[in-house]
Amino acid sequence: MNNHKILIAYYSRAGNNYVGGRVLNLPVGNTKVAAQIIKEQCGGDLFEVDTVSQYPEDYHETTNVAMKELQDDARPDLTDKVENMAHYDVIFLGYPNWWGTMPMAVFSFLENYDLSGKTIIPFCTHEGSGMGHSEQDIKRICAGSKVLKGLAIRGAKVKTADRDISRWLQELGWM
Repeated sequence: MNNHKILIAYYSRAGNNYVGGRVLNLPVGNTKVAAQIIKEQCGGDLFEVDTVSQYPEDYHETTNVAMKELQDDARPDLTDKVENMAHYDVIFLGYPNWWGTMPMAVFSFLENYDLSGKTIIPFCTHEGSGMGHSEQDIKRICAGSKVLKGLAIRGAKVKTADRDISRWLQELGWM
């Protein structure tokens, strides 16, 4: 792992989120928490994927917008880009599971770069739906990349997911 330049790119939603069966106001989104744990364990550079148009504060309104984006196969504009993507050979890619896959902003992120030859390692937060079909979506979008087995982390348990993340990284040969 020391020979690799690692990017930990993630989309995360702070504020109103569905956690453990109810809507809570999170000061830090669950996926960001997981990304920070991965950084602590592997090193690498963090990059937060964010959209120009912000989602509604209300959780239920956001799920409606996310569903419409999925139905429309939308590609939201992003606020920033990785200036030196060619510098990285491994990308940990984090996102919440929205409607069985990644938020459409993550589709935008992946499609903004030529990721051929890179290793992509997905991780997602969820409240019962696991990875959904996001791994297949990543493989389709990034056909020239090697996509490793992802990790699905329950959002309600992300703050104590250190061991699960460590075990996953060991299974992948990254620790």
